[in-house]
Amino acid sequence: MRKKVIAITVTLLLPLAAVAQQGGVYKWEDENGNIFYGDYPPPEAADLPKEVKNPRGITVDTIEGKKSEEELAAEREAEKIRQQRELRLRADRALLATYLTVDEIVMHRDRRVELFQAQSRVTELYLRNLRRALDDMQNEAKRFRPYSSDPNAPVVDPDLVADISVTKETIERHEGNLQKYQTEEQQIIARFDSDINRFKVLKGID
Repeated sequence: MRKKVIAITVTLLLPLAAVAQQGGVYKWEDENGNIFYGDYPPPEAADLPKEVKNPRGITVDTIEGKKSEEELAAEREAEKIRQQRELRLRADRALLATYLTVDEIVMHRDRRVELFQAQSRVTELYLRNLRRALDDMQNEAKRFRPYSSDPNAPVVDPDLVADISVTKETIERHEGNLQKYQTEEQQIIARFDSDINRFKVLKGID
């Protein structure tokens, strides 16, 4: 077996010496572990990794082979992790540059929360007024057909029907706004709490 390997090696080095006088050559290895040299790799070696040798036989460049789906997936995952680490480093630098103490973060959080709470209070007050007005209009509409069971009742004013519809839509819209303010308030609290915990870690605060 050893003599066979030596013979193969000598045979492969002969074309290398001949082609090296003309310029660089390629070196590649097939799936069976056989090593080849040539100034123009054949089509079957197109997807294989290669080394480029100068006339002295020194590697001056490398060419990556075609990567498998597993290798590509691993590279994508590695790049994703790298980007996440970079984003974390940027966030840490910004956090340390923005605040000097935990109390400063708490103060900023409370100010932001107060804004959402103020919006919620105003919206809740407006909704109470709208619901009260809607109840009044609906009670008024009960005196007219088709809301009244009295067959002799007059037909309801179309403007009243339109006002009821618009008021219902306005109530629905502001109920959505109120839910949004409350959700954003909780998100702000969670974000600042996360910043506080991270700040403590970076500063070594228990």
